[in-house]
Amino acid sequence: MAVVFPRLGAAVLVLSVLAPAAQAQDGRETLGLVRQFTNDTIADRQDRWRSGGFAISAFRGTHWAGSLPTQPFEIMEYRLRGEVMAPDNLANPAPGDRLYAGTWWLGAHTHFDWQGFEVTAGADIAITGEQSRIRAFQSTIHDWFSMPRMDVENHQVDNGVHLHGTVEVARTLGWGGTELRPFVELQAGAETLARAGFDLTLGNLGQGGLRTRDPITGQRLEGIVGDSDGGWSFLLGADSAWVDSSVFLPADRGYQVEDVRHRVRAGVNYGFGSSNIFYGVTWLSEEFVGQTEGQLVGSLSLGLQF
Repeated sequence: MAVVFPRLGAAVLVLSVLAPAAQAQDGRETLGLVRQFTNDTIADRQDRWRSGGFAISAFRGTHWAGSLPTQPFEIMEYRLRGEVMAPDNLANPAPGDRLYAGTWWLGAHTHFDWQGFEVTAGADIAITGEQSRIRAFQSTIHDWFSMPRMDVENHQVDNGVHLHGTVEVARTLGWGGTELRPFVELQAGAETLARAGFDLTLGNLGQGGLRTRDPITGQRLEGIVGDSDGGWSFLLGADSAWVDSSVFLPADRGYQVEDVRHRVRAGVNYGFGSSNIFYGVTWLSEEFVGQTEGQLVGSLSLGLQF
């Protein structure tokens, strides 16, 4: 797979950054904002593996007409995300357990309609290793709150800057207040994989708006608020990924990725006025050979407008 998509990240990043710059910027405004907190502690009360993260996305464009534009770059999503992956035991990592990885992600993605298909395409820069300063920050937090001491300085991924591209293509099939959305996705860069799955939404909240996908869990969050004045939506989904490689599980240090990963998720979204709250739980299967079991990860998003 790495041979098939070696330049996906570079190509999409150039398009995401340069194409909007070539357009007239007059009238562009912030159409929506998403803030999301992800942590396994708010699901299975552990602190391991896909341990946690915080993300913020800003959606920019001239206007939102209730549906995707037919041209790319008219709607842009700019993402900033910090993530922690960690071994099961932060004080005394077991040999072979996954490396500690504090990573910053910075990216630009566009959402558009292509002949009835919903396309999301973009690229991120992933900054990994001690240079991210995430390990030092987390260690300080542990000290402040008398939590177990961290000892992962010699058990973490190397410093690096990685280009990462993502393309998702989906089709929404609707029946009243129910939507089924099968999708396929390709990623190349920090992790190289192909994924296929579906999302099922029950309820009217979010219709006429734009949802974006959380990269860790696959949960879909309301980025641009739709026509609804409030109410509920229940979101279910599942997908499988065929994995080629991951810089977070380096083969040259003896790690072997699981060839197939699975995600199963459920969430509830409650809206009141132009504000909404989302909480979801996702089961993630094992990601590397030697991981003893899967894990539950919680997601919380607060979109409060005053």
